[in-house]
Amino acid sequence: MGNAGLRRLVETQAAEIASVRAENVTLRAETAALRAENTVLRGRLADLEQRVGRNPRNSSMPPSAEGLSKPNRLPRSERKAAGRRPGKQEGSPGSHLAQVEDPDEVVVHSPDLCGNCGGALSGAEVTAVETRQVFELPDLRAFVTEHRIERRRCSCGCETKAAVPAVATAPACYGPGVRALAVYLAIYQHLPYERMAELFSDVLGIAVSVGSLKAMVAEAGGALGLFSSVVRDLLRDAPTVHFDETGARVAAKLAWVHVACSALLTLLSCHERRGRVAMDDMGVIAKMAGIACHDGWKPYRSYDVLHQLCNSHHLRELEGIGVVFDQGWAGEMIALLLDAKDSVERATEAGSDHLDPSTLHSIRVRYATVVAKGWAANPAPEHGKRHGVRRTAANLLKRLDTQRDDVLRFASDFRASFSNNQAERDVRMVKVQQKVSGSWRTPAGAKDYCTIYSYVSTMRKQGQGVLPGLRMLFEGGVWLPSRT
Repeated sequence: MGNAGLRRLVETQAAEIASVRAENVTLRAETAALRAENTVLRGRLADLEQRVGRNPRNSSMPPSAEGLSKPNRLPRSERKAAGRRPGKQEGSPGSHLAQVEDPDEVVVHSPDLCGNCGGALSGAEVTAVETRQVFELPDLRAFVTEHRIERRRCSCGCETKAAVPAVATAPACYGPGVRALAVYLAIYQHLPYERMAELFSDVLGIAVSVGSLKAMVAEAGGALGLFSSVVRDLLRDAPTVHFDETGARVAAKLAWVHVACSALLTLLSCHERRGRVAMDDMGVIAKMAGIACHDGWKPYRSYDVLHQLCNSHHLRELEGIGVVFDQGWAGEMIALLLDAKDSVERATEAGSDHLDPSTLHSIRVRYATVVAKGWAANPAPEHGKRHGVRRTAANLLKRLDTQRDDVLRFASDFRASFSNNQAERDVRMVKVQQKVSGSWRTPAGAKDYCTIYSYVSTMRKQGQGVLPGLRMLFEGGVWLPSRT
C-alpha cells in the first residue's frame, strides 16, 4: 500500500473515530436526560402511590371521602385490647323497655268460665294478677284552641277589647309547639322542607306550606341574638376552645362554616372566607384568654394565644407514614403520644392537675429522640425537592419538631385537650345537613342554621330539653347557657 492509500486509511479512521466520539457525546446527553426524566417520573410515581394509599385513617382526609371502603374497626395505632366478650357484660344492668308505675290507662281482663268445669267466674276470688304494659302513640292531631276576644261597652259608652294572647298572632296561626317542632325537624334532624310539610300533613293532620316552615326557622334564628352574644363571651373566658372549619354551598357558591366550641358550648358561623377575616368576624380566638385547640392550619397560628395541635391528626398521618411506607420512627411517635395521653388520664383520675416533673421530662426527652430518628430517616435531598413519602414525612417532622410545645401542651397543661375531636364532632352535622337537605339557597338561611344549631347543640351539652328550649323562642323568651 502506497503513501496515498495509507493516508486515505488514516483519514477514514480519524473520521470514524470523530463520528463515534460525537455519537458518544450525543448518547451521554440522552442518557443524562433520561436519568433526569426517570428521577422526575419516580417522584411522580411516589406521589401517586401516596395519594392512592391515603384514607381517613392515615391522613387528614374526611371520613366521608372513604365511601364504601370504610372499615369496621379502628386503625392499628388506636386499637386497644378490650379484654371482654361482645354484647352485654356480666354485672351490667343492661337496657330494656321497663314498665311504669302509673300507666295512663288500666284495662282489666277477667276469665269468664272455668277452664276445668266450665263454671262461671264472675264473682270468683282473684288469686294473682299478671301485668303487661303496651307503649303506644295516641291518635295524633292538631289541638285547636279558639280565643274569643270580647269587646264590651261600659255604661259610659266606651268600648274596651280584651288583651289578645301573644300566641294568637292572626285569625288562624300555628302555635309555639308546632313552630318549635318545625325548627327541630329542620335544624336538628335535617329534614328537607318538602318532607316536613308531608310529615305535618300525614302525621298531625296540619297543612303547612314550605314557605311557612321556612318563615318559622327564620323567626327562631332572629330571636337568638342574645344567646349568640352570651356564648361568644363565655367562649372567650373558657380554659380551652376548639376550632375548625368546613366547606359548604351557599347560593351556589363555596362558603365556610366555622366552629368555636367547648364541652359545654357551641358557636357556628358561616362566612364567605375561610381564613383570618372570618375568624375575626366570629370574634372568639382574637379575644380569648385560654388555649386554642386546632388542626394546625396556618391562619390559627397568627393569633397570640396558647395553641394545642390536634394529635388525632398526627396519629393518622403517622399511621400512613409508618404502615404504608414502613418508617419505624412513626410507630415510636404513635406509641409515645398514646403513652403520654394515658399518663395524663391516670394523673387526672388520681385527682392531680399536672404530671410528675420526671414523667414530663421523660416524655420530652423521648419525643426529641424520636424526632431525631425521623430526620435521620428522611435527610434533605442533594438536588431538587422531596417526593412522595419523604416530602410527607418531612412536612410532618417539621411540624412535630418546630411546634413540639404545642403538640405536647396537653401533657404540660391539663386544660388542653389531646385532640380537636370536639370541634370535628360539632361541625360534622353541617355535612350531614348538606347531604340530606342540600345546600343553602341564601346567606340568611345559612346564618339561621348556624345560629339555631349552636343553640340546640349547647342545650344538648348542658342537659336541656331541645323542644322546650325552641318553644321558648316563640313565647318571647330564650334559654341562656351557664359557665359550668
